[in-house]
Amino acid sequence: MQDDIVISQNQASEHEILAQVNGVVKGTGVKIDLLQFLEDTLGSDADLLEWFRFDDMKNYHPQNSDRVGMICTHKINSVRWVNKFFESANNCMENGHYLVTVVETKDERKERLLNKYPKPISYPYYTLDFVLKRVFPKLKPTRSIYFAITGGKNRVISLTEALGRLVSCGFEIVGYKKIGGLTYIISRKVRKPFYDMQPTYGAIIRLKRVGYEGKVFDVFKVRTMYPYSEYLQDYIYQLNNLGEGGKFQDDFRTTSYGNFFRRFWIDELPMIYNWLRRDLKLVGVRPLSEHYFYLYPKEIQEMRTQTKPGLVPPYYADLPKGLDEILESEKKYLEAYSKNPVKTDIKYFFKAFRNILLSGARSR
Repeated sequence: MQDDIVISQNQASEHEILAQVNGVVKGTGVKIDLLQFLEDTLGSDADLLEWFRFDDMKNYHPQNSDRVGMICTHKINSVRWVNKFFESANNCMENGHYLVTVVETKDERKERLLNKYPKPISYPYYTLDFVLKRVFPKLKPTRSIYFAITGGKNRVISLTEALGRLVSCGFEIVGYKKIGGLTYIISRKVRKPFYDMQPTYGAIIRLKRVGYEGKVFDVFKVRTMYPYSEYLQDYIYQLNNLGEGGKFQDDFRTTSYGNFFRRFWIDELPMIYNWLRRDLKLVGVRPLSEHYFYLYPKEIQEMRTQTKPGLVPPYYADLPKGLDEILESEKKYLEAYSKNPVKTDIKYFFKAFRNILLSGARSR
C-alpha cells in the first residue's frame, strides 16, 4: 500500500498519509504491514481514515470533511477509562464510520515479558505482573490498590475483552490482525453505546436468560469466559456458527480454566441459588441468552416459555450433536412434559445421570 496508494484530488496525498503514520507508528515494517492490513480490509476507504493520538481525538469532525473514520494508535491498555474513550469516539462519529484501535493482548504481553529477561527472572517477573495487573483489578478488595499503584496504565487486556468493549460501545468488529507484537482492530459504528454500568467482570457473573413466560432473568455462574464475552455472541456465531452440542465452534472467549470448570459443572454451581429462588426447576431445557433463544423456531420458542428452564437439561438424556438434534430433543421433552410433568422429569433425570456416569457425558 505504501507504494500503490491511489489518491483522488479530494483525498490526502500519499505523502500526507505517510507523514501521519510516521507520527504515531514506530518501525518501518509495522507501518507497511498496518497500511496493507487497512487496505486489504477497507479498500479505498483506508485512505480516508484520519490518524490521531489519544489526546487529539476531540478534534475529529467528520461532518466537515470527507473522512470515514479515525485511527488511534495509542494502546488502550494505558487508557484509564477504556469504555469512556470508546463512547467518546462513538459520539463524535457518524454511523458507518470506522474506528481503528490497538491493544497489546494478554498473550502478546506474556510473550513479550517472557522474552524480555532470562528464564530464571522472566517467569517470576511475569507471575508478579499477572497478579498485579490481571488479578488485582478484578477483585474488589485489591482494585483500589491496583489503581493507586498503576493509575490504570499498562493493564492486561485479553483480545476478547477488547472486542467485547467495542461492541458494547456501539461498534461492530470488521477485522483484527497482530502486527509487530500488537493487535490492530478495525471496527465500525453501528449504533449508540449500551452504557452498561454492570458488565460481567467478576468471578461470579450474572447472565441475562429467557425464562418462564418469556421474562428475562439473571442466571448466576462462575466465570469461564473473558470479561465482555457476552457482547460477542452474534460475532462468534457469524464467524464460526454452531458446533457439536449446540455450542459455538472455535470459541476463543473461553479461558483455559473455564474448560475445566465446564467439564465438571463447577461453573454451574451458583445456579443452585436460581433453583432455590425458583427461577429454575431441577429438570428442564437450558436457560438461553436472547441471541441464542431467537435462533430457535417460533414454535419451540413458545413451548419453551410455557415452563421454567432447568438445572439438568434434556441434552444429557438424549446427547444430541447439532442444533437440529437439540431442537428435536427439546421439543420431545417439552411435549412429554406438557402431558405428564412429574413422570417426564423423573425419567429424564435418571436417564441424564446414567449418561453422565456411564457414558461420560460432559458440558462443553
